[in-house]
Amino acid sequence: MNIKLFVSFVPMKKTLTFLLLLLIISNVLFGQRNNATLKGVIKDSEGMAMDMVNIALKEFPLGTSSNRKGEFILRIPAKRNIIIVFSSLGYASVLDTFFADNEENIFRNITMQKSDTQLDEVIISRQKLGDGITRIDSKIADIIPNAGSGAIESLLKTLPGVSSNNELSSQYSVRGGNFDENLVYVNDIEVYRPFLIRSGQQEGLSFINSDMVSTIDFSAGGFDAKYGDKMSSVLDIKYRKPSDFRGSASVSLLGASAHFEDVALKGKLAHISGIRYKTNQYLLGSLDEQGDYDPKFLDFQTYITYQISEKFNISFLGNVAQNQYKFVPQTRQTTFGTWDAPLNTTIYFDGQEVDDFQTYTGALSANYHPNVNLNLKFITSTYYATERETYDIQGQYYLNQLERDMSSEEFGDSVLNLGVGSFLNHARNNLKAKVFSFSHRGAYNSENHLIKWGVKVQHEEIEDEINEWIFRDSTGYSIPYSDTEVTLFYTLNSKSSISSNRFTGFVQDVWSVPVSKGDLYITGGVRFNFWDFNNELLISPRATLSYFPEWESKISFRVSMGMYHQSPFFKELKFTDGTIDYDTRAQRSYQVVAGTDLVFTAWNRPFRLTSEAYYKYMNRLIPYQIDNVRIRYLPEQEAIGYSTGIDMKVNGEFVSGVQSWVSLSFMQTKEDIFNDGHGFIPRPTDQLVNFSMFFQDYLPGNPTYRMQLSAFYGSRLPTGPPNAERYQDVFRMPAYRRIDLGFSKVMISSANPVNRNLLRHVNDMVISLEVFNLLNINNTISYFWVSSIYGDQFAVPNYLTGRRFNLKLTMKF
Repeated sequence: MNIKLFVSFVPMKKTLTFLLLLLIISNVLFGQRNNATLKGVIKDSEGMAMDMVNIALKEFPLGTSSNRKGEFILRIPAKRNIIIVFSSLGYASVLDTFFADNEENIFRNITMQKSDTQLDEVIISRQKLGDGITRIDSKIADIIPNAGSGAIESLLKTLPGVSSNNELSSQYSVRGGNFDENLVYVNDIEVYRPFLIRSGQQEGLSFINSDMVSTIDFSAGGFDAKYGDKMSSVLDIKYRKPSDFRGSASVSLLGASAHFEDVALKGKLAHISGIRYKTNQYLLGSLDEQGDYDPKFLDFQTYITYQISEKFNISFLGNVAQNQYKFVPQTRQTTFGTWDAPLNTTIYFDGQEVDDFQTYTGALSANYHPNVNLNLKFITSTYYATERETYDIQGQYYLNQLERDMSSEEFGDSVLNLGVGSFLNHARNNLKAKVFSFSHRGAYNSENHLIKWGVKVQHEEIEDEINEWIFRDSTGYSIPYSDTEVTLFYTLNSKSSISSNRFTGFVQDVWSVPVSKGDLYITGGVRFNFWDFNNELLISPRATLSYFPEWESKISFRVSMGMYHQSPFFKELKFTDGTIDYDTRAQRSYQVVAGTDLVFTAWNRPFRLTSEAYYKYMNRLIPYQIDNVRIRYLPEQEAIGYSTGIDMKVNGEFVSGVQSWVSLSFMQTKEDIFNDGHGFIPRPTDQLVNFSMFFQDYLPGNPTYRMQLSAFYGSRLPTGPPNAERYQDVFRMPAYRRIDLGFSKVMISSANPVNRNLLRHVNDMVISLEVFNLLNINNTISYFWVSSIYGDQFAVPNYLTGRRFNLKLTMKF
């Protein structure tokens, strides 16, 4: 049997013409400057220079930060009144009004006073911790072009070490890990990803509602012991606690959302709630597989806080989500191959797919502050999910060779039939999951130490019933061929359930070490995890050293190392026949991460260069295979492996007043499966080069006109034929390349209000035009395999979405 995998050939003439036109328009709109320059020095009440102070225009998405000497420089719009806000944690904000002539230079000294506002939690300055956590501006999530399942995840995919080759999915891999190796927290509540999802088309929105987000913290590895037991990354989200009435509403061709927040009872009661509706029917219309797509996602979230006293408050986080996916396929035509061997596959369908995913989450928290240095928190939470996947889809396919002679009248037409066949896919899959937990977290801050601890008890109940099979034939013969019976290409019929308890906990200390020059911090901690399903006790020590020398250039160094265990949850326990493996142990990773942060000035504007090198040795690995976003584990096998690479990021004001960044990563990850005789082979996430960029610009002198661009490149990922052995997954898919572009116009703002009709209540209104997949590149997510009359197998690429335009209206009040 021969296997043939082709890289597609796509004519680029129309694409390049379209791109050139957009570049000309962008140059006309954004190429001329009509600004002024604001410079100054920021000091505290004692006359000490303040660094990392945020300086932002109140009405526009422009801003910068001060350097170690307290100095700052910012380009501002000329010929108009503008308000500048100076803010820093622990200090009262300062507002100042400016009016400048074109290219005028203004200098201002700013003095900031310490604030008496009490903080909700015991904290220490993140800039001084050097813990490898990236703090992301949540406001950028509102403006980044987003065709996927979540704005926050679209933002994460632009960071170094993070890769994704599917714009329809909110899932991402980090430094060679898979989707299941990423921790996600919202207000200290762990968020779970769906179990039965097979493709990005089925996904709704992610759990995280960007309208409600206050802070976004992310670590790509080497994170502290306070975070849980997974091997790749952690995303820590905090929802906002309102201080006054606000709201927003957004509508586009991909759905709608709204949120509102307010306080009551003299500020004791605060709530923020959001509702979202998404349908990517318009987006899916660009796929090769044509039919009636009817995806619907609806969710409601609320976060309520009640301040019982100055020292004690309680809060509730609730979520209800329903994701329905209906699809009646009709036809599919896919052209692929090379210039020397152009091919075409045409498929005619019958049948339909109907999926339903429902999740319910509730968490009640109690926060107690006996004094300014001590914080005690207690959380009880419940997660309940029901998932149902049903489909019966029949297809008849024709595999044809195309005429490649451009002088022929039949150029591009079918000239030779290479194969015919049919298939029938059937599934009746159901799953129920319940997770109950109770946890306690605490923190104590002293002069040189910040001690944190936590314990958690969790009960899990999961039931699933799988009944799926695939029938295939080629030229009238079923595959695999039998002269005595009709055989199925693939079948799985199983029913399983587990009920178990987990006990986890941690303790860690951040020690400010007295040194003669600079600042030195050592973070040390240890986690424990016991699961009564396999009676395995795990101990995970972790440590980080951070040093901030007193050099002329602002630079810091850090080294992290530790053990990271990932105990199985459910999918990792299932053999390929659907039965449960009761002897599976936790996967284990030993990690070393070394990094630097350098703050420098270019073009009189601040920039930050971040770089990290890492090495991860892993054992007890459970090999797996990926098809689209579905992970199929192989617990019958065990492997050792490694992942190593370097991540780099430059962010700063490439355009004065707005943040942009460029990320570049090099990575290799391989594994050696015991007793398979093939040594080290690439893991499914082995991606040598990953490049991403987020860039912003605005019309000089009138920043109400904005532009945002996100670009991605991911080198070729391994793949292999269906139902094959793991060592056969050594073919490579084409590289993932994509550019998304957005243009926006601020129609209403506080500086330009509208005092008539209902619009008088609107504080901000923005209309946006987004261009998804600007270059209209056919990116491959997986393959559909067909057979020719000669017995050869051909990998027909399953392409992702093409170019689409999206119009979006956002209002805030």
